[in-house]
Amino acid sequence: MSDWVKGRVTAKQRWAEGLYSMRFEATLEPFSAGQYIKVAMDIDGERVGRPYSLVNPPGQAEPEIYFNAIPEGPLTPRLSDLEPGDTVWLSARASGIFTLDTVQPAKTLWLLATGTALGVYLSILRTATPWERFERVVLVHGVRQPSDLTYGDTLAEIAAHHGERFTFIPAISRAEAPDALYGRITDLLVSGTLEARAGATITPEDSHVMLCGNSAMIKESKAILESRGLERHRRHAPGHYTTEQYH
Repeated sequence: MSDWVKGRVTAKQRWAEGLYSMRFEATLEPFSAGQYIKVAMDIDGERVGRPYSLVNPPGQAEPEIYFNAIPEGPLTPRLSDLEPGDTVWLSARASGIFTLDTVQPAKTLWLLATGTALGVYLSILRTATPWERFERVVLVHGVRQPSDLTYGDTLAEIAAHHGERFTFIPAISRAEAPDALYGRITDLLVSGTLEARAGATITPEDSHVMLCGNSAMIKESKAILESRGLERHRRHAPGHYTTEQYH
């Protein structure tokens, strides 16, 4: 990818150990909620870039990413060291098809995320599209520890704006916390606990499920959904669930 533009860091948030979000001043082409850009730095004479979903909704001035700093990674340790005023390279054009562009309307939209995959849903939820095509939206965020639950203010704003049409369910796998379900998303799906909390049932007739996060969650969730008759969504063959393995 050669269409790099220079971006300047305008804000950095350290949510927990190794967990960051970052905003940039940069001029990017218009994008669809759910798409990603590449962020790169020049390291030892080589431009090292990785894809990151945009957290900001289309039309918001500053691109924002949400990421884990992987100690042995080639980019994220250096990226997490940046401070406001520092520069990076960003791809001018966003990519990806993990959007609602071709998804058919249904009663309930389920958004299942693990870790930093939450970010892509914050972009989608701050557009009009999910609220025009679905009666309800249920967002599930699976994390290991309570400290990994983030963007509380943004979630509160979405809830305040959409009221009972929006349900947020945190799921914590390695600790118990008030108002959060205890366990992995897939186990909570199998047991029925997740749907009981939401007060809704995942069926082919009235649901669309988006899966974004670690590969194990996606693989297991696909098997669970397909056992219930849900089919994978494709651009030219509308289905009931959409997937993206997180970067």
